[in-house]
Amino acid sequence: MSLAGQRLDPRRYTVVPRTLSLLVRGDEVLLLRLSADRGDWAGRLNGLGGHIEPGEDVLNSARREIREEAGLSPGDLRLCGVVMIAIGPPGIGLFVLVGSLPADASPQAGPEGHPEWVRLDRLEQSPLVEDLPTLIPRALACHAAREVFLASYRYAEDGGLRISFADSAV
Repeated sequence: MSLAGQRLDPRRYTVVPRTLSLLVRGDEVLLLRLSADRGDWAGRLNGLGGHIEPGEDVLNSARREIREEAGLSPGDLRLCGVVMIAIGPPGIGLFVLVGSLPADASPQAGPEGHPEWVRLDRLEQSPLVEDLPTLIPRALACHAAREVFLASYRYAEDGGLRISFADSAV
């Protein structure tokens, strides 16, 4: 079988696949304080994740990124959201996963930044990357309900992020 059946057309919109993982223990979520070389996001908190490598599936990519960024190996990650981010071409296809960690989990810093536990009731006072105040509650609710949300991001002319969720989770 050839790839011709896939109808790949370089003029069509393309996306770079990435993962973003949120790990919880009790009323805390593990976030990564990004290193100083991350431009506008330097010093801000983000979930753990990154690019999906060629030949990698979403779950194994998320597990690899968590090992690289925090030295942890959660066993119960589950897909909770898919976000299409219009920034390009290319855009970003973001797969959001949620999992849990035991109380004694001890994350380790890596080159991307320093992992920190943040209480869920303190998220609004924390220096999060711009989508996380909306994304974290949605991902955790979908995780609890065993659903997957669908969303899209775009940036308006004023530079502000606009987040749209599909009418219902799948």
